Amino acid sequence: MTLSQLEQETLDFVRDLIRIDSVNTGDLATIGDGESRAARFVQERLEEAGIETTFVEPVPGRGSVIARLRGSDPDAGALIVHAHLDVVPVDAADWTHPPFGAEIADGLLYGRGAVDMKNYAGVILAVARHFARSGIRPRRDLIFAFLADEESGGVWGASWLVDNRAELFAGATEAISEVGGFSVPLVEGRRAYLLATAEKGVGGLRLTARGQAGHASRPLPSDPVPQLAGAVARIGAHRFPVVRTPALARFLSVVGEARGTAFTDENLDAELEQLGFVGRVIAAAARHTAAPTVLRAGDKSNIIPGSAEAVVDYRALPGGEDELLDEVSRLAGDTVDVERLRSMHPIASPIDGPFVDAVSSALTAEDPDGVVVPYLLPASTDNKHFARLGVHGYGFVPLRVPEDFDVYGQFHSADECVPVESLYFSARVTASILRAA
Repeated sequence: MTLSQLEQETLDFVRDLIRIDSVNTGDLATIGDGESRAARFVQERLEEAGIETTFVEPVPGRGSVIARLRGSDPDAGALIVHAHLDVVPVDAADWTHPPFGAEIADGLLYGRGAVDMKNYAGVILAVARHFARSGIRPRRDLIFAFLADEESGGVWGASWLVDNRAELFAGATEAISEVGGFSVPLVEGRRAYLLATAEKGVGGLRLTARGQAGHASRPLPSDPVPQLAGAVARIGAHRFPVVRTPALARFLSVVGEARGTAFTDENLDAELEQLGFVGRVIAAAARHTAAPTVLRAGDKSNIIPGSAEAVVDYRALPGGEDELLDEVSRLAGDTVDVERLRSMHPIASPIDGPFVDAVSSALTAEDPDGVVVPYLLPASTDNKHFARLGVHGYGFVPLRVPEDFDVYGQFHSADECVPVESLYFSARVTASILRAA
């Protein structure tokens, strides 16, 4: 196989980026300068191709780089094309390949960020250079954003840029990034490529039960620990009803028609389980969730503590935050205080329209047996921050992978890897999307 320069640069850049240790611990004291080094690498490669860039570093080590390629249609809204340069921590003892070695074995590229998401950073870097080198002018302005700090909420990356450098994204109407685009089995010989058109909101709640501290020989049902335990048990056992959001309804319609399945709300979890790993992702996006994750109370066995505390992680469907919070408060009961800690609101973008059509056309040109299917991501990306600018966000990193390759399972895992052939596919499809979208 003879590789194009676009494909070869894609592989080279992904490997180069993986070799830059840009682990984001979430603690400014321990993060180091990896994100800025990765951003400077990107900046140098872009400027080599004659592309003007803006490097932003709100605090030392947390660097991002932005570049804009002008489009041929001045009336078209700009498209933000973004990837984050930070990665989650690793325990090298759990890996059989060096996490920052970017080794290739049996057609797989191994390394932290191979899927999340230095693969796409390398792809869009190569595409930007390909456009500049070839004199290709996209239809609309393309704003390439290589961002810090996504793994810790984007505080020093996308969120900071939206709050402090919004002019860099002037005129943007849509954005494309993670998490979607991976092929999953549809029926024999056909693949679905999931397009994230919505994301659940993410937040935390602190539950606190209070009472009178005392000797453990005189317990009461109203003591803080049993009160809190009851609240946590009720919340943990609760199953919210299925909500057929536009993204879920479209997914169930397309997949159900292809497989001859009529999905029902009553048995949806079991029916989705038949789809394998992708079914579990869709099931998580079919309803609100509230999961108790942290418990704190006394520290001595013979003392009844004066208070007990729990933290609940919640994931809300678009338009349903208030409903979820009201239900959690009801389940907690009148004797337990519920305090909202933090939140990132859910987002939703149109599941139809010219941009979705452009994604679908580019995909089927490379895989005629593939079909783009909207879905709702039960997690968060930097698209949530750009939504504050009125930008509709989509998740689509095109990767055609073998049927048994679980791309979702690679996120934050040991021995994170991606098929090398999938990177070439990603570069070709992405170039087509960005040229015509």
